[in-house]
Amino acid sequence: MGKVIGALLGFLALRGVYGAVVGAILGHGFDQWQETEAARAARAAGGGGGGDPAEIGDLLFRTAFAVMGYLAKADGRVTDAEIGAARTIMHGLRLDEMHVKRAIEAFGRGKAPDYPIEAELARLRATCGARHDLLRVFLEIQVRAALAGNDLKGPVRGLLLGVAQRLGFSGLEVAQLEAALRLQQGRGWTAPPPAPGARLQSAYEVLGIQASASDEDLKMAYRRQMNENHPDKLVARGLPESMQELAKEKTQRIRQAYEVICEHRGLR
Repeated sequence: MGKVIGALLGFLALRGVYGAVVGAILGHGFDQWQETEAARAARAAGGGGGGDPAEIGDLLFRTAFAVMGYLAKADGRVTDAEIGAARTIMHGLRLDEMHVKRAIEAFGRGKAPDYPIEAELARLRATCGARHDLLRVFLEIQVRAALAGNDLKGPVRGLLLGVAQRLGFSGLEVAQLEAALRLQQGRGWTAPPPAPGARLQSAYEVLGIQASASDEDLKMAYRRQMNENHPDKLVARGLPESMQELAKEKTQRIRQAYEVICEHRGLR
């Protein structure tokens, strides 16, 4: 809205397209300031915003598998590979019989033609508030399932980007997550290592920094990532205990990435 109003006022004030462009740039800055203030207010009002941890955990679990079903049905049908990908996620999360049943039911709801995807994502984001660490776990689950299900081909990629944007993530963040998961897909860190260059690049992407980052920036990024993704903290904030294994794997991946970069740079 700030960009629209700024462009209009700039056009009227300077009588031309140039004024509209200047106004839109200033308006964009105002929009970003507003978003920053809103996020700061949410964090101040209750330890990061969001609802009760138990409520968040239940909603996060159900919505994760429902959206998984929605994305699997993106091209009109759900393949055996996509069903297998969902079951692999369930197995990786070590779900008990009751939670497997709930996950399958949610997956089925997501496949329904009238599944209200936008309303469900809006509800999830509002319930989580400023707890973007939990939403990041949710997004990683979706990327994992989509990669294993159909390699992000067809309409799935566009729909997944839409899901990410509705939760507050950029296309670049999705691309970085996809690159890191592709490198590890089907093998994990304990398998034979990939080519040194690809492994190093993936390590930088896991920590969310550029290869040109200083050693101090590297250490800060590592500490920040470990703090934000610590399994105990995520569970306390509302991450379902059934998803704790995924959080543990994430911290292992962060630690491994840091070690790869430190080895490359000769740091101890």
